[in-house]
Amino acid sequence: MKEISVQVNDLIKVLKKNRDAHRGIFQQAQEGYRTKAIELLDQALQGARQGGQINMGFTLPVPQDHTLDYDRVIRMLEMSIDPTIELNEDDFAQYVMDDWSWKRQFMTSNAMYLAT
Repeated sequence: MKEISVQVNDLIKVLKKNRDAHRGIFQQAQEGYRTKAIELLDQALQGARQGGQINMGFTLPVPQDHTLDYDRVIRMLEMSIDPTIELNEDDFAQYVMDDWSWKRQFMTSNAMYLAT
């Protein structure tokens, strides 16, 4: 199957659900990132105060947020005057199956900060 026609309102609902799930993962990762950064900074500060070697050379991958990608597509659909829209396989994978080109990198970079 190359293309399908879907109801715009149904697609908006799916996109909003996917966006909310994405945002939740990002917010949880952001909290974990903040906790880990504070822990590393506290360790560096403690070492400096105790006269030890000062190590400020740590790096943490910053959690990624692609909420704006969802918002852009949702807004485009909300402004559409057509009740249906044609989706090809790639569009369907992204919008319905929530399989964006950045999805694997998003999950990898945020996974170390997630509690579950």
